[in-house]
Amino acid sequence: MEIAVVILNWNGMLLLEKFLPSIVEYSTEATVYVVDNASTDDSVSFLEVFYPSVKIIKNDSNLGFASGYNESLKYIKADIYALVNSDIEVTKNWLQPILSTFEKEPKTAIIQPKILDFKQKQYFEYAGAAGGYIDQYGYPYCRGRIFETLEKDNGQHNDNCEIFWASGACFFIRSQVYHDLNGFDGEFFAHQEEIDLCWRARNKRFIIKYNSQSVVYHVGGATLQQGHPMKTFLNFRNSLLMLTKNLPKSKLYKILLVRMLLDAVAGIQFLVKGKPTHLWAILKAHWSFYGFFKVYYGKRTEFQQQQYYNVKSIVYSYYIRKVIVFNDLFRIK
Repeated sequence: MEIAVVILNWNGMLLLEKFLPSIVEYSTEATVYVVDNASTDDSVSFLEVFYPSVKIIKNDSNLGFASGYNESLKYIKADIYALVNSDIEVTKNWLQPILSTFEKEPKTAIIQPKILDFKQKQYFEYAGAAGGYIDQYGYPYCRGRIFETLEKDNGQHNDNCEIFWASGACFFIRSQVYHDLNGFDGEFFAHQEEIDLCWRARNKRFIIKYNSQSVVYHVGGATLQQGHPMKTFLNFRNSLLMLTKNLPKSKLYKILLVRMLLDAVAGIQFLVKGKPTHLWAILKAHWSFYGFFKVYYGKRTEFQQQQYYNVKSIVYSYYIRKVIVFNDLFRIK
C-alpha cells in the first residue's frame, strides 16, 4: 500500500526546519511531499538545499488549506494520503498502525492518530485530541478536549474506535475516497473543512477511525492564532455552510435557527469581554453565509444520516452541567 505524506506550507521555513526532520526520519515507507502555497520566505530554497529527497509542489498563490491540498493532490499518486501540518512532530512507527487498519478494514476511509500537545506532551492537543464529534447544532468537540479544556493523557483514550471527524492537523485518507468526494470544500479556505469532508464521507457510509497506537505532537495555532478575528469568521461561517450541506432535511431549518440564536449569544459575550472585532467577525460570517446559502443548499446529496450526534448540546453540557471531561458526558445526566 503506497502512502504519501503531504505537508502544506506557507511561509513556514522555521517550522519545516524544526519539524520536518522527525517526518523524514520516521516515514521511510512513505514518499514525503511539501506543498508550498506561494511562500515569500526561503521555504523552497531551504528544502532544495537540505532535503533533496523531499518532493516539492508549488502552488501559484496562497490557496489556503482546502484548495491548497485540492490543487496539489491532483499530482500525487498514492493509495493513502497523510495530510500533515507543518507544526507536527511524529514518532517512531507512527505510520504502521494506520496502514494496518486500512489494509484490514476496507470500509474505513479516514483515520486520525492520537494528537498530543507539543508544548505539554502529557496533554491532548486542541485540534483533534483523540478524535472529534459534533453536537446537534454543529459545535465540534473531541475525546480529550471540550472547548478550551484539555485532558491529561492518562491512557483513558488508548483505544481504536469510530469517531465522527478526524483532525486536519494529521489526517489520513484513502486517495480514491478523497477524489470521489471532490476533496475539501475550497470555499472554506481554512477551518472545519475536515469536519465537512468527514461528514460527507459518513453520508456515503464510509467509516472514520481514531488509532491511539499512532502518536504525534502538534504545536497548534502556528499559522493563525486562536484569538484572531479571521479564525472566528471562518469557524462561524464554515460551520453554518457545513450544516446546510449535511444536515438531514427534516432538521435543517430548525437547527440553523437555533444556531443563529446561539451565535448571537456568542457575539454578545465577545462584546462584554471587550472584543468587538470578534462580534464584527460573527456578523460578517452570517452575511457571508446568507450570500452562500442557495449555492450550499444545492450541494446537498441524496442521503444524509439521521443520527450524526451523541450529545444534544455540548454548550449546555459544558457551561451549564459543568462537564469538562469527555467520558463524563455519558456518566452524568
